[in-house]
Amino acid sequence: MTVQASVSAREFDAKRRHAIAAATVGNGLEWFDFTVYGFFTPIIARLFFPAIDDLTSILLTVGTYGVGFFMRPVGAVVLGVYADKKGRKAALTLTILMMAFGTALLGFAPTYAQAGIIGPLVIVLARLIQGFSAGGEIGGATAFLIEYAPPEKRGFYASWQQTSQALAVVLGGICGTIVTHVLDPAAIDSWGWRVPFLLGLLIGPVGFYIRARVDETPVFTDSHTQKSESPLRDALRDHPRGIASGFGVTILWTVCTYVLLFYMTTYAVKQLNIPLADAFVATTVGGLVLMLGCPIAGALSDRVGRKRLLLAAAIAIGVLIYPLFVWVNASPNLMTLAIVQAILGLLLAAFTGPAPALLAEQFPAGLRSTGLSLAYNFAVTIFGGFAAVIVTLLIEATGTKLAPSFYVMAAALVSALTLLTMKDKTGKPID
Repeated sequence: MTVQASVSAREFDAKRRHAIAAATVGNGLEWFDFTVYGFFTPIIARLFFPAIDDLTSILLTVGTYGVGFFMRPVGAVVLGVYADKKGRKAALTLTILMMAFGTALLGFAPTYAQAGIIGPLVIVLARLIQGFSAGGEIGGATAFLIEYAPPEKRGFYASWQQTSQALAVVLGGICGTIVTHVLDPAAIDSWGWRVPFLLGLLIGPVGFYIRARVDETPVFTDSHTQKSESPLRDALRDHPRGIASGFGVTILWTVCTYVLLFYMTTYAVKQLNIPLADAFVATTVGGLVLMLGCPIAGALSDRVGRKRLLLAAAIAIGVLIYPLFVWVNASPNLMTLAIVQAILGLLLAAFTGPAPALLAEQFPAGLRSTGLSLAYNFAVTIFGGFAAVIVTLLIEATGTKLAPSFYVMAAALVSALTLLTMKDKTGKPID
């Protein structure tokens, strides 16, 4: 190898590291707001959605959380097409700015006591803007990562997309832990709950700076890459199987994310009577395990195959989720909850670490962001956005606190059956 070739290789390796940083930090900061909203649901319920009973108040709050997911498919179409036509970098820069605006609205929203119905309406508007932004994030970020990756490391590179979401859980958990330990309940209700959202405003300058300085992916700029004049039409016409299979795999991915991570804080407080501060600690533990486990699982999928690893993880989740819920309900304390969250974090890492690469490999470069965004976001909207509402209603309807495990088991079955029908493209050439 010549000196010039060696320098070029080092320069491209540096660009790859920059690409991971751009996708990971930006995506993590975007999901930080989603996380803290889920964590502070009990407080937001009291301040913005006062009702005659706690159940109605919680349902209104998590329902508003889910409202943003109605915009996910819209964002998937608009921003996914934009990324396939104008570039991954352009789309990712736009999404980070939109999410920052939504976060600002949440951080400064007046409460119901201060402004009446205007307060809840501001929350709804913020959630709609963030839902639209998030709809384009997964497709753009995953396409960005996989197109910078060496062929034999696509699973590892793409896993950083989910790693960044786990980072958001950790940061949200740390913020929640500090706020609830340092401030008294009156101060939290007065202004403390706003602190994590205002910190989330770092999304704007930090994320924009990092993403604006990264180069477009070499695959997208390659003159041999076929671009589509109508990515949405061509994805639906030429790759319905890829979209359908991606949808099926995403069901377990999104149910686990929104039930076992984001909702568990509310579940611990409302169903297990565990103090909010302890619930934050346990969630942070689960987030740390997920964050560390995702890159390992992604790298492992590069060796053993993505389909095999995801199928094993789906079966393990389906089998273990019920006894884990039985255990935490029988012994509702910080230690048990933290161990359960750690186990769930490990299982979730085994599934979600390789999942982004598996989905991205189903589509050619010219349609990758659109196809992936469609498959992922429609599943997230249907099964993830209202997961908290669904499990809350399940608990009320069945009269058992174990009901969330039923929802997860059903999702595991659907995704496992979907995986059996898919072709594994691990290590195979993609354009």
